[in-house]
Amino acid sequence: MRLRWLAPLAGALMVGCGYNTIQSMDERAAGAKQQIEVQLQRRSDLIGNLVNTVKRYAAHEEAVFTGVAEARSRVGEAVRAGDPAQMEAANTQLTGALGRLIAVAENYPQLKADQLFLRLQDELSGTENRIAVARQDYNEAARDYNSYIRQFPQNLTAKVTGAKPRQYFEASAEAGQAPRVDFGSPTGTSGSNPSGGGASGSGPPR
Repeated sequence: MRLRWLAPLAGALMVGCGYNTIQSMDERAAGAKQQIEVQLQRRSDLIGNLVNTVKRYAAHEEAVFTGVAEARSRVGEAVRAGDPAQMEAANTQLTGALGRLIAVAENYPQLKADQLFLRLQDELSGTENRIAVARQDYNEAARDYNSYIRQFPQNLTAKVTGAKPRQYFEASAEAGQAPRVDFGSPTGTSGSNPSGGGASGSGPPR
């Protein structure tokens, strides 16, 4: 007879200890994290299109193209794994490979004037901004969630249900510098645009 009352009582205690709120906040953070993954994959795809454009003018730069392909592959693997630290490392590597690709483009005036090349660079710039926004949204959601599950009595519910703190995404210095062709001179130098991706478990970036 007593067992019949245990289940409703346990359910009531879970609700009173923030179970539903924990689930809701975790889902919000998961949705924001997915947006980062979507934008990282879009960035990788755009860089692949950029490579195809550069190949039309500099087909002999195989070492550079191979480096970009390997970096893009690692981004794909990291996104599928969903591991923030892995995504940070892969995105940083891809930024480095993109820098070498842009350095090649600097040597080809016709490539720098190619309309597809220009459009892809603009789309990349926009994607970098979306990554930064998505990263900020996720970090805010993760901060709220992590703070909530540390409070009493929610921390008891988190322990029972296995709710774990979420890692924060934080762009490394390398990942935050997206190279871009400087059209001011034939040999140009690289500039930068804000970028996203990356992870840190220590605390949300400001």
